[in-house]
Amino acid sequence: QVQLVESGGGLVQAGGSLRLSCTASGRKATTSAIAWFRQAPGKDRENLAVISGPGNIRYYADITKGRFTISRDNDKATVYLQMDSLKPEDTAVYYCAAGIGVIPGNVASRSVATYDHWGQGTQVTVTS
Repeated sequence: QVQLVESGGGLVQAGGSLRLSCTASGRKATTSAIAWFRQAPGKDRENLAVISGPGNIRYYADITKGRFTISRDNDKATVYLQMDSLKPEDTAVYYCAAGIGVIPGNVASRSVATYDHWGQGTQVTVTS
């Protein structure tokens, strides 16, 4: 129902910024909630942020600590993750995921198991 493609990852120095994009296609592309997760080597995939279909409800995990901003442009069927003040510990593969009927901020919205549709991931590497 939804296909997702991430882009925007790369190599950046600590303190720098990156903007990730998640472009969606399919019947539910602009009505699904979209979440960003990341997975570092040897660690579990962790939730960063979630945005509702219309874009009016946003949730941020504590680990983002005000450094990350999620937004979406439904005319472009794209969700963004603006990441500022990046740290080496932000190094990971970043994934977006789509969920139908997901309410940003509740327990289910933070769970990997809630989402049926995932992108292929984009690598972010932050050097010190």
